[in-house]
Amino acid sequence: MSLSPTRRAGASLIALLGVALGLNIRDISAAMGLPLPGLPIPFGGSLLDNLLAVLVAVLLAWWLKPRALPLADSLGLRWHGARGPLLVLLATLPCWIGLAALGHLDPAPNPLALLMRAFTFPLAEEILYRGLGFVFLVRVLCWPAWLAALPQALMFGAVHWLGAGGMEGGATAVQILALITVGGLAFAWLNHLDRLTLWSGLALHVSLNLAWSLFILEDAMALDWKVTTLRLAAAAMAVLTLACWRKPPSPRVA
Repeated sequence: MSLSPTRRAGASLIALLGVALGLNIRDISAAMGLPLPGLPIPFGGSLLDNLLAVLVAVLLAWWLKPRALPLADSLGLRWHGARGPLLVLLATLPCWIGLAALGHLDPAPNPLALLMRAFTFPLAEEILYRGLGFVFLVRVLCWPAWLAALPQALMFGAVHWLGAGGMEGGATAVQILALITVGGLAFAWLNHLDRLTLWSGLALHVSLNLAWSLFILEDAMALDWKVTTLRLAAAAMAVLTLACWRKPPSPRVA
């Protein structure tokens, strides 16, 4: 059953508000005088932030979607095979080689840090930003893919800009904002190419985060043009590779 234009507009506003606030639930709660302590484990605060973000995405999608559409489809969580994600991973191989040449492999990586930074947090971000913020808008609310990709990417960049200090972070924070926003666009377009599912975008996100966590670079090189070029090139190669192998998704079902 299709949503009416009025309901579609209201649902779009609610979904985008959820995307904007999903990772800030604890901050909002603290501002209201109801602080939520982090989980009593390493990375407990960040882990709770990400779990709450996923909960926001799932609850809003369940509430706003047509009853006949499975929740997994509305958020892009249905599995359509490994070809897309594997092609994306292959496209990131030059980035890994480049980072290995510019830095050196961490001889004793922290397994829990790798799990959180390279897998758990990217998965939560993909469900919130690309699941609710992109796939849901396209599949359920009939947004054009190019338009739906923009707000989630800007919000994705903004939350990392704030994490880098916001206005006080100066040029470094602005560079992070630009880089992460481009990443958000690439993740969304990979999802569009792979039948409106999250897994190809997640593959790029995980690969880049894992490489970033495993290779040690000098602080001055973290945002050096060589490193930035490697990351942007990996995203571009992933999109081009998948575009050559995948057709755009079938018509929307809302």
